[in-house]
Amino acid sequence: MLSILGTLYFVYVLIKLYIATQEIGFVAKAQHQNAVILSPSSFLKAARYKIASERFGMVSTLVDYGLFLFWIGYGLRTLEGWLITNGGVWESVVFVYAFIGVNYLVGLPLDIYSTFFKDKAFGFSTIDAKTYALDQLKAMALFVVAGGAIVALVAWIILSFASWWLWGFGAIFAVVLFINMIYPTLIAPIFNRFTPLENPELSASIESLLQKAGLKSSGVFMIDASKRDKRLNAYFGGLGKSKRVVLFDTLVEKLSKSELLAVLGHELGHFKHKDMLKNVAMSAFMLLVMFGLFGNLPASVYEALHVSMSPHSTIALFLLLSPLVSFVMMPLFGAMSRHNEYAADAYGSACESKEALKNALMKLADENKSFPMSHPLQIAFYHTHPPLVERLKRLE
Repeated sequence: MLSILGTLYFVYVLIKLYIATQEIGFVAKAQHQNAVILSPSSFLKAARYKIASERFGMVSTLVDYGLFLFWIGYGLRTLEGWLITNGGVWESVVFVYAFIGVNYLVGLPLDIYSTFFKDKAFGFSTIDAKTYALDQLKAMALFVVAGGAIVALVAWIILSFASWWLWGFGAIFAVVLFINMIYPTLIAPIFNRFTPLENPELSASIESLLQKAGLKSSGVFMIDASKRDKRLNAYFGGLGKSKRVVLFDTLVEKLSKSELLAVLGHELGHFKHKDMLKNVAMSAFMLLVMFGLFGNLPASVYEALHVSMSPHSTIALFLLLSPLVSFVMMPLFGAMSRHNEYAADAYGSACESKEALKNALMKLADENKSFPMSHPLQIAFYHTHPPLVERLKRLE
């Protein structure tokens, strides 16, 4: 069984690398053709950024594969020998801390390179070393407290129930819903400063949009995203009474009022079409599949790894192998998401105008250096949004 899992992971890596090479070839060829949507200079810069990102992604994939080989060949059994005596709940927490800590330290140089070299070279990243370090420390603190509690809960469930994977799914799904509920009011403010939108005219227009859509929010807020990045974005965060409209300060600065309202109208389209509920249902399905698979791994897998069939090793294998499951499901999720994006575009254009939404999408692509086309395989496996060329065609 372990050899099968190893072969599947190897095939997964090969497919990812193949898709990346196809995307690089596609963009490299397209960049020498007539510019589409973007100005010639922006078109060329977006192409170069896309190629650089794909090459960086290939390196990250190979590093992840190296980590996978390390863990299944040596790391898991060594870590168990160092840390585990009885396989109880708190030993499992310490084991998972160590497992994730090693992965974090290996991936940290890549993240630093991406943030301070790749993204800065293309004019995106504005973050300084102090802010970056504080972000890392805050994330670590959250993981130690909240992540430790979640690991302890799962470990306890594994030790307490025969069909633990079903109970574990229910518990983790409830945790995911809870995190989504508290994220905009309790978690996001740890990293960004939220201030009420100070433009009364724009606030009134947004509130009018929300009322027409039947969405009750806890307010419209702007965040200081520009202290880290120049990219533009906006989102509706939270569940229940915690829902709020969040605008990046970069978005408010770059878009006109009508363009901004069209973008928010697009997001409201997702609300009207109940896309959030669809996404929750799909996420629940994927989580259930993962728990079902990893909750029923045969003992031969653990024997081949020379580790005990205990909570700590089960959780580590779940974290190690879950990318395989999510990758297989991505085409289904992506197809559904792209369909939803077209419908949300139609709603957003009706809220303001087709022209306003088209202009907003083109500005977003220009500012975010988003190449407007992609290889079909890249679209199938990675795109939750249709390529900009297709979105504008559909709007017309």
